[in-house]
Amino acid sequence: MQLSSRSKFLLLIGVFVLPVAAAYLSYFGWRPSGHTNYGELITVTPLQHTAGAAHDGTAFDLKALQGKWIMVHVGPAACDATCTQQLYLMRQLRIAQGKEQSRIERLWVLTDAAAVDGALLGEHPGLHVWRPVDAAFVEQFPAARDRAAHIFVVDPLGNLMLRFPEQPDPKGIMKDLKLLLKASQIG
Repeated sequence: MQLSSRSKFLLLIGVFVLPVAAAYLSYFGWRPSGHTNYGELITVTPLQHTAGAAHDGTAFDLKALQGKWIMVHVGPAACDATCTQQLYLMRQLRIAQGKEQSRIERLWVLTDAAAVDGALLGEHPGLHVWRPVDAAFVEQFPAARDRAAHIFVVDPLGNLMLRFPEQPDPKGIMKDLKLLLKASQIG
């Protein structure tokens, strides 16, 4: 089969132009409908005003947790049903990471001066319960209605970067944590 010079020219153009046109259309025209993360990525913000005290009154600066991924619950010391569920969920999600669980810390940021229930703390060994010195610390956690309804994630460099929705799906959070731990070279 002999190709005419015109056919050869069109074939040559097709070989070089069609991939460029397909790449252009796929980049600017077609967008996949799904996304890979369950939680809402928020503007990465380095946490400020990290000085504070543990629930027992001993001085504790959050910079001591740098190098670890931190799941954060922000709320009052009087732990309601939502708070209890979030603390439980954070504990279980950390345990579910298996050998990677040592890369994750859990933090409960207290927004008031009340005392924490000792029985509740007994159910959550390893949970850091912390009260900031500066109330401006709490304002760094964005929420449309109630900060206490969300679980936040702080990266190993101390940047607030992810917020999970109210009444979160544990499987969605688990997927996000696995992706973060797999992709992260730090923490």
